[in-house]
Amino acid sequence: MFESDFITTALILLIVVRLAVFMLIVPIHESAHGLMAHWFGDDTAKDAGRLTLNPFAHLDIAGFVLMLFLGVGWAKPVPVNPSKFKKRRLGMAMVSLAGPLSNLIAAFLGAAVCAVIVSVSSASDYTVLELKEGMSAAQIAAMILYVFVEINVSLAVFNLIPLPPLDGFNILRSFMPVKFDMWVFKNYRAINTAFIILLILSTHIYELQLPYLYARGIAETLIWLSVSWIPSLFGF
Repeated sequence: MFESDFITTALILLIVVRLAVFMLIVPIHESAHGLMAHWFGDDTAKDAGRLTLNPFAHLDIAGFVLMLFLGVGWAKPVPVNPSKFKKRRLGMAMVSLAGPLSNLIAAFLGAAVCAVIVSVSSASDYTVLELKEGMSAAQIAAMILYVFVEINVSLAVFNLIPLPPLDGFNILRSFMPVKFDMWVFKNYRAINTAFIILLILSTHIYELQLPYLYARGIAETLIWLSVSWIPSLFGF
């Protein structure tokens, strides 16, 4: 039977795509941080060899495991020296924003390619994350791109949460007083541990996920709306 010969469950498909996202997109995400820092006058990331697409240079074990099983995670933070920025607060905010923005750009590109494939081939049912007998190559490709978009949007929204060690928190820090920075530095390990515990609890307490899911849903809708004009190019 088809089910015994091919991958028929969404779980394995998701893990494979999540691994691909880590290997391809996470290095872009982290390099985007370093490149933005470079543009603002700080070459710390460049000197540390972090402006690279080698995924192992950015590997964080905990973030990688969570990425595989939950679809959200993080990499090893890119080293940044804000004292080298000409405009410190703006530099920190832009460096932190660069990573999630790279994910949203990747999501848009993935959605655009998916829209082209669906328009040209009239593929359908690609949003159902399960391989079925008789699916065309176009349907499978569209399904993988659909998951690719979902994961990139998830990473962008997740990393914009204003909690350490995520980018959203560093954006928040850019507009906070020095005393706040000192308090964060003093209590960073405890704050980080509390965040991981909260993340684990959210897998069992649905209500904790609601703000994130709501924001992710809006972002996904906007991404797909941004490519809704593509079918008209092919007469649909």
